[in-house]
Amino acid sequence: MVSKFFVKKNNKVGRYCTAACHLSAGEAIFCEEAFSVGPKSGSPLLCLGCHKALDEVKTCNKCRWPVCNEECSKQEIHSKNECAIFSSVGVKFNLDGDASAQLECITVLRTLLESERDATRWNDEVVVLEDHTNDRKARPEFWSAEQINVVDFLYEKCKLRSRFKKDTIQKVCGILEVNCFEVITEEYSSIRGLYPKLAIMSHNCVANTTHSKILNEHKMIVRTTVAVKEGDELYSSYTRSTESTLLRRVKLWDSKFFHCQCQRCSDPTELGTHLNTLKCTKCDNGLIFSADPLDNDAPWNCNLCDNAITAAGVQKVYKVVQDELEELEQIPFGPEKIEAAEKRLKQYKSFLHPRHAFKLALWHELMLLYGRAEGYSLDMLPDILLERKAEMCRNLLQTYDVIEPGYTRVRGVTLYELHVALLLYNRSQYEYRVLTLDKFKAEMKKVADILEESGKILSLEPEGSQEFTIGLSALNSVAQLRESVEKLKEESENKIDE
Repeated sequence: MVSKFFVKKNNKVGRYCTAACHLSAGEAIFCEEAFSVGPKSGSPLLCLGCHKALDEVKTCNKCRWPVCNEECSKQEIHSKNECAIFSSVGVKFNLDGDASAQLECITVLRTLLESERDATRWNDEVVVLEDHTNDRKARPEFWSAEQINVVDFLYEKCKLRSRFKKDTIQKVCGILEVNCFEVITEEYSSIRGLYPKLAIMSHNCVANTTHSKILNEHKMIVRTTVAVKEGDELYSSYTRSTESTLLRRVKLWDSKFFHCQCQRCSDPTELGTHLNTLKCTKCDNGLIFSADPLDNDAPWNCNLCDNAITAAGVQKVYKVVQDELEELEQIPFGPEKIEAAEKRLKQYKSFLHPRHAFKLALWHELMLLYGRAEGYSLDMLPDILLERKAEMCRNLLQTYDVIEPGYTRVRGVTLYELHVALLLYNRSQYEYRVLTLDKFKAEMKKVADILEESGKILSLEPEGSQEFTIGLSALNSVAQLRESVEKLKEESENKIDE
């Protein structure tokens, strides 16, 4: 099979990928099996078989490390890796110890063992990945903890000194930290996976590719989100695109050891989305931006008056809002969460730009709540809330069209939610004679177009996934919706003839 991408190299970013030919939007570029998967750094307690989060410790009968049950203890990812090592040396999980610290070694160990099983791939694809050893050493607190919890533990306690050098273990720690991608399991747990080909792609805060995990496998499929010309660079995103520049750049430095200087990060307005913009509280219409978004210590100034805020002051505000949004996440999915989210939106209106990233997060939450939460099911939503749901969807799409354009999962889901809101709203407006028949048909044609676009995007997701199911359903429903609009036309013409 002819490769759709080339790997190139320069002095600025090292290796990177370019399109080997013209690629259409939504086109599959490659599918890659993970070299290794396992708990991420700072992981909560989870099963080492299925990676499901555990509320209480249950252990494998053989090695005495966390698993759900006997079935999970027999899964090869556990039995062939850490279980075999731990049981042979008698190293048991400390039930009273810090679960997160103890799980730090698991993915590293799995990677080391896989390097023995697949030496060719290890040498060709993995060992050449960046590990940023010097940058990691410059953080003595983390380096020391990793040395104790992972390197010394595997080398000394697990008696692997005859198989792996300390430098090799430490290098693997770095490779995983810098190159892994988040993997959401079938149990909705967040773990990490090492995908060497995907890791070659440079980061950009407006990526032109997306990746999705294939259901019940550790394979990742990588697709374009927009059309890419032959020779153009292929980018992935190492962060959540919906976060503001201030937060994205901090996370990229903390986890990937580079300062992003992409076009979006360099623009104080974030390409006109204003995801990082504050409202001035000293004048009526002023907006406050960073004087230099590539400098985290630069002052923030109003564009209309002399109001200025220090970087530390902005970071303090962000920390307060982040804490409040994290509290909101802990509220169960339901009416209480709707009330809390709407309250926060009103609260933030005075100092956040109308399209700030924090408000975007709340809109996304409310978009899903309206129509699903108890007391707010679709058949119970009054027109005013259907209209509000549609408005939030449009606001989200306006931003996604800039930061996640094209065939992206989040656009597909949002388009689907928009179609639902507009479908019910327009039906209601027609039933109450607010809309004429012609206007209703015109609006319903727009709804069908929105549904079709959503279906095209989501049907590209891995087969069996929730998004794929929604996508297929959407495509099947488009024809029915268009047919129902045509029937309205026929019925109207028949009434006129009568």
